[in-house]
Amino acid sequence: MLDQIMNSTNFNYLPRAMTAASMRQEVIANNIANSNTPNFRKSNVEFEDVLAREIYGEKVPEGKLQMVRTHDRHLPFKPIITEAVPKVVEDDSTIMRVDNNNVDIDIEMATLAKNQIYYNALSTELGGYVSKMRNAITSGQS
Repeated sequence: MLDQIMNSTNFNYLPRAMTAASMRQEVIANNIANSNTPNFRKSNVEFEDVLAREIYGEKVPEGKLQMVRTHDRHLPFKPIITEAVPKVVEDDSTIMRVDNNNVDIDIEMATLAKNQIYYNALSTELGGYVSKMRNAITSGQS
């Protein structure tokens, strides 16, 4: 029973997403701190796309057959979970200024605000899940 609670999708994905949001907060703070440093390249955190591929599966390569269920009583096919983890990637694609720095402070501040809202939503969802589990476990006790 406890194994089912701890291995649910909420307990699997939400903490990893919160870790990615926390890492993104640090990366954005580093980008902002170095916005006037010559030759500095900003960094980004990649996680949501990797997580989406983990959840929904990757596209089937050309020439390969996609596995499908042909009857309701067949066992569902679940892709192998790769345990997506956040990764910091340096952005070399643009140069914003003459000093070869590619940090745009307005974009970084907007991304910072967006990430804070994202983290708050994740923590609210995880807190609600834990609260529901606690209520379900303790509801029969006097």
